[in-house]
Amino acid sequence: MKERLTKIGTDLKQFWSSRTKRQKTTYIVSAVAVIAIAASLTYFLSRTEYVPLYSDVSRAEIGRIKEELDVQGVPSQIAPGGTSILVPKERVDDLLVTLAAEGYPNTGTIDYSFFSQNAGFGTTDNEFNMIKLASMQTELANLIKGIQGVKDANVMLTLPTQSVFLNETVQNASAAIMLKTEPGHQFTESQITALYNLVSKSLPNLSTDDIVIMNQFSEYFDLKSSEQSIGTSVVNQMDLKKTIERDLQRKVQMMLGTMLGQDKVVVSVTTDIDFKQENRQENLVDRVDEDLDSLAISVQRITESFSGNGAVAGGVPEGEDPTDNRTSFVEGNNANGDYERLEETINNEVNRIRKDIVESPYKIRDIGIQVMMEPSDGNNVEGDIRNILETIIRTSIDKTYLPAEIPGDYWGSKIAITTQNFDGKLVTVPQSSESAIPWWLYAIGAAVLVVIAILIVAYFRKRRQENELEEALILEEQREALNVEDINTEQNETEATLRKKQLEKMAKDKPEEFAKLLRTWIAED
Repeated sequence: MKERLTKIGTDLKQFWSSRTKRQKTTYIVSAVAVIAIAASLTYFLSRTEYVPLYSDVSRAEIGRIKEELDVQGVPSQIAPGGTSILVPKERVDDLLVTLAAEGYPNTGTIDYSFFSQNAGFGTTDNEFNMIKLASMQTELANLIKGIQGVKDANVMLTLPTQSVFLNETVQNASAAIMLKTEPGHQFTESQITALYNLVSKSLPNLSTDDIVIMNQFSEYFDLKSSEQSIGTSVVNQMDLKKTIERDLQRKVQMMLGTMLGQDKVVVSVTTDIDFKQENRQENLVDRVDEDLDSLAISVQRITESFSGNGAVAGGVPEGEDPTDNRTSFVEGNNANGDYERLEETINNEVNRIRKDIVESPYKIRDIGIQVMMEPSDGNNVEGDIRNILETIIRTSIDKTYLPAEIPGDYWGSKIAITTQNFDGKLVTVPQSSESAIPWWLYAIGAAVLVVIAILIVAYFRKRRQENELEEALILEEQREALNVEDINTEQNETEATLRKKQLEKMAKDKPEEFAKLLRTWIAED
């Protein structure tokens, strides 16, 4: 074994000393690259993957949770910002249950159970009112969380102070609610109405007009009342105008914000609304059937006819002198005659249509949309935005106010787009803290592996060529060494001469086998 190791070491030294400087550098770099890649892959594939256990928690609560995890011997990391804590992925579910049983996280919210647990005589009126308000906000938020599509809710209530004077008017309470909704969930009108009624009935003197509800995407949930006297006063008209403009502005802002970014576009919408309300009554008459002359409800037909002899008209004209020679007349004679009379009266039925029409209390006569956005590198972004806005305007304006012939630039004249660099803060989307190997690391690793494979193939190919060249040189030397005198000239053939003859023949006919035989003899020696 020792001799074999010594021989391997000698061969390696001989191989290394026979290499050129460039080959040595290539071998060293390849070995270092292979070791580095192996170490990197081992590190990234064997390291522990940390995921968030709690997010958006106060720093004090994160400190208490960190201390509890250290006591339990669970490795953990604090995310940047100090409001999230990370633990190994396989321990998340177990730790959530364990920490929840121990009362973590303690968010500090106060509910109605606080009064039964901390009731005392030393509480002042101000402290009691603050605790009462906090508990009402917590309980109302818990009620709202039970609605489908709501993941979390934050409630801010403002209660009016009670006055000691009886003649003062009672102030109204107000509520501001921030919902964290599930992505893509759309609330129906009945759900929004139920949400407003739930909040309104939870507090005294809280009207639905004093409630504002929105979600984390700045989408407002407005209550649509069925008993609104639209257009009866200037105040109602202005409120309606603001509502229409606000809805259009929100839709356009959300759409363009998705294309360009919420912090890179500002939208303003102005409208011209016709509040003229018209009550009209129409009494229309139409035929029962277009293919018929209509339906006959009564028909009267009279037919008279006569045939026979009768006196023909004749005699002396009235006022004439029969002795006057200038007057002549013919006496009447009997003659045959026929007489016939036809009379028909038809009363036809028709459709009598009565329409009591109440025109819409408002119509949009004109719309103007102004957009200010940051310069974009996209291709024809402004053209796409104009097409979107033209579609919105075309479908919103009442068709009765459009001209008979619409010019080509009619819709474009209602849109104004300007570019301006904004200095506002960027809206950052919280990134998931799950550790994952980036794609570029895989690409680099694959490229290095390809290079190493190419180097290894080149190395072995060159090694084989060198071995073949070395064997050829050895064979050539052996051939020169075997250049002996022709043994055929000897008269008496001995055993030695016969063996030489056989070796010479083998060297000429089968040089490869002869070289192997020589290497075997040399190794035995």
